[in-house]
Amino acid sequence: MTKSDLLERIRTRKARVGVVGLGYVGLPLVLRFGEERFPVIGFDVDPNKVSKLRAGESYIQHIASSRLQTLLRDNQFDATSDFSRLSEADCIVICVPTPLTAKKDPDMQYIENTADAVCRTLRKGQLISLESTTYPGTTEEVLLEKFRSTGLEVGKDYFLVFSPEREDPGNPKFSTRTIPKVVGGITGNCLEVGEAMYAAVIDRVVTVSSTRAAELVKLLENIYRSVNIALVNELKLLGHRMNIDIWEVIEAASTKPFGYTAFYPGPGLGGHCIPIDPFYLSWKAKEYDFSTRFIQLAGEINTAMPHYIVERVAGALNERSKSIRGSKILILGVAYKRDVDDVRESPALEIMMQLKERGAELSYSDPYIPRLHRMREYDFSYLSSVALTEETLHNMEMVVIVTDHTNIDYQFVVDHSQSVVDTRNATRRVARGMEKITLA
Repeated sequence: MTKSDLLERIRTRKARVGVVGLGYVGLPLVLRFGEERFPVIGFDVDPNKVSKLRAGESYIQHIASSRLQTLLRDNQFDATSDFSRLSEADCIVICVPTPLTAKKDPDMQYIENTADAVCRTLRKGQLISLESTTYPGTTEEVLLEKFRSTGLEVGKDYFLVFSPEREDPGNPKFSTRTIPKVVGGITGNCLEVGEAMYAAVIDRVVTVSSTRAAELVKLLENIYRSVNIALVNELKLLGHRMNIDIWEVIEAASTKPFGYTAFYPGPGLGGHCIPIDPFYLSWKAKEYDFSTRFIQLAGEINTAMPHYIVERVAGALNERSKSIRGSKILILGVAYKRDVDDVRESPALEIMMQLKERGAELSYSDPYIPRLHRMREYDFSYLSSVALTEETLHNMEMVVIVTDHTNIDYQFVVDHSQSVVDTRNATRRVARGMEKITLA
């Protein structure tokens, strides 16, 4: 199949799209392509996910099962763990995880394993797009290098692009369709095909000069947030010592109509991207004998926030002649951000670990996370979410608000709690019981 053939198949919605990795990035893409009448195959190594998808069951809270069921009914979608079927796809979109190792180095095993699988079935006329967040150079140095062994020529026989994912789970203002898509290609032909594929399902496509530039776009977006969050976190620490309410300061500063964007402090960074992406760039920068000091400092400040929160909990308990050891502490919200069912890199896990090590009797309540599972060094798989009843709250020496879900009645929480540490300013509208609240 030639470039013209593939472009025509994309234009007529006959191109079969394969999405590798059916998580918070891959599954929305499956729906987007399927709803635009592209035939879609979803690939995942987890057979439980595959079984649920084939049954029309969504395992992501903000994605309705009815959308999947429509695609299945119309024969627009199939899910599989058989990676030999990658040969069936005209366009392959890779959305696999890119975590860190224990030494904070990039863990590339998922990208490399997927690239190997694609390499085994790569044929003429295929487009491969990598969306996984990674360091600049990955598309060229990992995928392109592996694909050379096939003897196929990039930009002529097959096409290779990088397009950073920009999903924001639970965001009611922006969807996969409305978030602009950045695309960079290995060659001009690659870029042309990649742009055509995404333009068929995304409102706006933004092209850049190379895959390296596209890879750095994603890192810049998340490092920008990481650095600014670190700034307000540091100011929060200073404000605490100076007896100044940083939340009041931010609210007042936000009235300036130009030159200022509000960022908010918290108990630490969460989600797959912001806590991880700066380390990818810092690691790669070492190849160029360059130290990303500013980025690394921001990372140090943000990763230290859970310890600060635990110390604030200890201080609040001490004021009531209690210690962390033996105290019953309820963590309110364990998702990494409000109104999502995602605990990846959530600061709640580190806070819970430190409290546990200091002898606390832990419970948690989160309407989106009915049960915790093991994540690397954090094993709270023995805990399930408890109901926010008067009895539950009254029996706790301390309630720590880590995630400010909007469906929680914080006045009720304060009214029936002995003491509350609020890391998100969630209790700002509470009318009674302010003496119980410690802002952290």
